[in-house]
Amino acid sequence: MPFVTLPNNIKLYYELYGSGTPIVFIHPTSMGLLTFKYQKPLSKHFKLLMYDLRGNGQSTHHHEYMSISTLSDDLYFLLKELKLKEVFICGYSNGGCIAQEFAIKYPDYVKGVILIGGFSEVNTFLLRTEFLLGILTIRFGGLPLVAKAISRAHAKSKAFYQELECYINKSDKKMVSHMYQIGLDYVATNRLQQIEAPLLLVYGQKDYYVHSYQYAFQKYVKNVEVVYVSNVKHQVPTLKGEELNAIIHQFVDKNK
Repeated sequence: MPFVTLPNNIKLYYELYGSGTPIVFIHPTSMGLLTFKYQKPLSKHFKLLMYDLRGNGQSTHHHEYMSISTLSDDLYFLLKELKLKEVFICGYSNGGCIAQEFAIKYPDYVKGVILIGGFSEVNTFLLRTEFLLGILTIRFGGLPLVAKAISRAHAKSKAFYQELECYINKSDKKMVSHMYQIGLDYVATNRLQQIEAPLLLVYGQKDYYVHSYQYAFQKYVKNVEVVYVSNVKHQVPTLKGEELNAIIHQFVDKNK
């Protein structure tokens, strides 16, 4: 199985598909690379890198302090080991925090940034409540409850529901809780002007509680494009995979 071992002996599980311009996909807390199952058809046109964050899916972990910056460093090491550079970074939900942090810290590696349901900090009541609910559920109800809720929201079929639920339950409970917390604490708004690459914001048309987050990106990042995907809330990669793939394809072709 393909793993890259970090300097601290954490092993990151990854999968590579296709060839050409590389696109890296970063999943939200707990969901693992299975989040992007419906993006695999893009491998007909591009090289796709999908991986499990430390403590998620099939990647290992240490119970040590980490931050969003730490997770961006993990990605930097992974790309170096795989000899990939000038990549497009695509982060979904909380995974978008890692994507923008990577773009700020390692601009030479980034050709473009794609944020699906993205935000530069958690500063609204509804989003903050969602993060706190995730933390409390993990602490008192355990990971299986989170796995059921996330899988139910993202699945179009019973088979994918079961597959995703099983994959989420591979994650480490303490790591998942910690990742929710560092996502809640993360702030990049005051550094967004450091993102040099073109930025694509993709929001579900019905994902009303994150729409306002686009304005900070539009204010501070020079090259920003916003696209709304109709008839969906937050779960764009799984519920509107074909539409998302077309949007990503167009953006990468325009900026590669």
